[in-house]
Amino acid sequence: MGKTELEKCLAGEYFNGSDNVLSEMTLSAKRILKEFNNVDYGNSAKQYKLLKQLFGRIGENVCVDIDFHCEYGKHILCGNRVIINMNCTFVDNNIIEIGDDVLIASNVQIYTATHSTRLEERIVRNWQPGKEICHTYAKPVKICNGAWIGGGVIILPGITIGENSVIGAGSIVTHSIPSNCVAVGSPCRVIKTIDNQM
Repeated sequence: MGKTELEKCLAGEYFNGSDNVLSEMTLSAKRILKEFNNVDYGNSAKQYKLLKQLFGRIGENVCVDIDFHCEYGKHILCGNRVIINMNCTFVDNNIIEIGDDVLIASNVQIYTATHSTRLEERIVRNWQPGKEICHTYAKPVKICNGAWIGGGVIILPGITIGENSVIGAGSIVTHSIPSNCVAVGSPCRVIKTIDNQM
């Protein structure tokens, strides 16, 4: 028996996003997000309850500001004491793992889904309704404990941000970043290391 489309998705293989299971995951997430983004901002208990329904895992003392957007929600695994500021978008076709004590500033975009740069590998010939429009695969993203992701950062598929590292505002992260450093730019590169001895 072959892999399901969800199994292909999580294995980093081409998957059909129009598959019934994946489509239902998207629909469920969008419904929860609509409610979450319209909850009275003072009702943190209801916000947290909705995040528990949305995320695959959520720790304690997690604050996610509005407007927040994601694809499936269930592939977001969030640790403790995490701040996700306003207007963030997480395209979580594959796993987005966020450690403890992570700060994610406003307008951060995290992508796990991608396509081939070669046209022949990207488009679907003889497309028919109910099939994928383009060939898509997804790679996981990991943000390790203590990291700080600055405003407007874009993190591309397959990236790991090391422990305690800081990604400067506006950076586009195209390669994994080691622990205990400051990295900035487009493409993002390490500019200094940090002594995080406590």
